Amino acid sequence: MQRACLTRRSWIRTSVRLCGSRREPICRLSSPSRLSHRHSRAHSNIYMNTSLVSPSWLQSRLEAADVRVLDGTWYLPNSGKGNPREQFKHSRIPGSRFFDMDNIADKSSNLPHMLPSEQAFAAAADCLDISNDTQVVVYDRSGLFSAARVWWTFRVFGHAKVAVLDGGLPLWVSEGHKLEETPISDDDLDAPLRAVQHPSPQTTYRAHLQRGQVRDLQQVLHNLEQQQEVVVDARGAARFQAKAPEPRPGMRGGHIPGSKNVPFGAVLTGGRLRNPEEIRSAFVSAGVDLEAPLVASCGTGVTASVLALALEQLSPQPKVAVYDGSWSEWGSRQDTPIDTGE
Repeated sequence: MQRACLTRRSWIRTSVRLCGSRREPICRLSSPSRLSHRHSRAHSNIYMNTSLVSPSWLQSRLEAADVRVLDGTWYLPNSGKGNPREQFKHSRIPGSRFFDMDNIADKSSNLPHMLPSEQAFAAAADCLDISNDTQVVVYDRSGLFSAARVWWTFRVFGHAKVAVLDGGLPLWVSEGHKLEETPISDDDLDAPLRAVQHPSPQTTYRAHLQRGQVRDLQQVLHNLEQQQEVVVDARGAARFQAKAPEPRPGMRGGHIPGSKNVPFGAVLTGGRLRNPEEIRSAFVSAGVDLEAPLVASCGTGVTASVLALALEQLSPQPKVAVYDGSWSEWGSRQDTPIDTGE
């Protein structure tokens, strides 16, 4: 018989205290402008929202019954950064669970971490003790990288109350917050995968795919003719221009014709999102019309989600979708057109 997924009551919790003598003002999700002093200094005509939270906010809510914290760490192949699953077993933000984007995915696809079905995602959410009303906070160990993909995954399945921890685990640690180091078994970590592989026909969580927030190959091909949306590529300029090899074998270099290049690092500084004015400038300077509908693309849909998160800071309803297959799909085929210039 399969081992049941852990409930919140069965999580291993440790007592948490703030290190240092100063506690920052607690900001609340209902008051987005207080989520970050850095963002509150931005010009008043730029929209603020609740997709980003600070370590001090999360620290003050760790024991809240309606909050779940997820480690969404994932690294590029051959990055040399280690195994995020093993790192999670060693240390983590107290009470957090591991969201393995390679396992909570469409396992029938040969493309990396493609979106799972609604039923599979709902089963994984149940296993992670997440309800439709839960406030989810996602972090990663790079500062801000793969957490954005997990954030987008929840959003694309209709979960509105999801935020990214700005600065991720590095900022959490640098601000003096505690880590949990109690053992976690592989069996517990594998529970969401088992749920995805054998989803229950009856789930408590209800997932509803927001089709307007995701694009597939045929839609992007169709857009080459219609030119109704602007594709924005989050990969570095060298890969965009086919001057550097792709990290995955068998892929052509270059980019989708007509796309604009906004490397995801242009919207970050020190592992955190830049302020809204700087984010806007990064897109505009790359020739992106922010009034046009946008489709974010990258290598596998991870850093495209960083761009989507950045655009979320500019508008309450940004007109941006993510091309799920991204360059892993487009660049691996021989029947898709490619440009190699700027």
